[in-house]
Amino acid sequence: MDYADVCVLVPTYNEAETIAEVVASYRDEGFHNVLVIDGDSTDGTRELAEEAGAHVVVQRGSGKGQAVREAVEEHVEATYVLMLDGDGTYEASDATKMLGPLTEGYDHVIGDRFADMRPGAMTRLNKVGNRIINRAFAFIHGQDFRDILSGYRAFTRESFLDMTLTSDGFGIETEMAVECAKRDIPTTVVPTTYYPRPNGSDTNLNPVRDGGIIFLELYRRAKTNNPLFYFGSVGLTSTATGVGLAGYVAYEWFIRAISHEVIAVVSAAGILFGVQLLMFGVLSDLILSLHREQMKRIEELE
Repeated sequence: MDYADVCVLVPTYNEAETIAEVVASYRDEGFHNVLVIDGDSTDGTRELAEEAGAHVVVQRGSGKGQAVREAVEEHVEATYVLMLDGDGTYEASDATKMLGPLTEGYDHVIGDRFADMRPGAMTRLNKVGNRIINRAFAFIHGQDFRDILSGYRAFTRESFLDMTLTSDGFGIETEMAVECAKRDIPTTVVPTTYYPRPNGSDTNLNPVRDGGIIFLELYRRAKTNNPLFYFGSVGLTSTATGVGLAGYVAYEWFIRAISHEVIAVVSAAGILFGVQLLMFGVLSDLILSLHREQMKRIEELE
């Protein structure tokens, strides 16, 4: 691959401790098109990036997701994009492995941090959270990408523009993974090295807040990719709750001769609502399957 066709994209916010070294390491690997899109840092990140040889743009809004969308849509003209964080946790020498599959027919490559994670690179809480999220993604969306939260990505600009992305924050990686599964974008995973942040470099990630956002994004995106799960999970919960309340009402009526009319009404409503959602989920899944079949036939005719 001609590295002139590659844009190294680095979204940043207050990464003064690491950004100069990150930019320099990729330029040393032969990448001269390094774009740093900055979220209006206050610690000199932009100046250090420019001194290291990067082209720096200040994003209009805020958040990693907004930065990535703005960069690719408005500032990147290269055919291929190599996206990474500016915190010095990724290895520049892995760039060749990341880009290689793009010349073999793949449109999206995810760097698997767990393949070579160095000691201290991730807290135990983050490891557990990542494992749970990856398993949930595989269950909901039917694809195992092993590390959907990895910030090390390589993709074609064209495939990125085909995605429907709305996340402004750290949910962007999750959205991209969902879109790859939903749109059958040829995707592969390659092992990469993941280092701990250098001393003095603080993470912008809040495990609890951002983890919750990612889980909600996984569930929300299931609406159009796995509607049976999306509606069925709520339907099963509502039905189970209704059945549980009905059991309680029946016990109180037959054993203690106490009636609970209000609870009985709530129980019936819960069961009816749950069954309706389950039926809607089945119908939605059928419609989605037919839609995918028709789209596949249209593509074959083209």
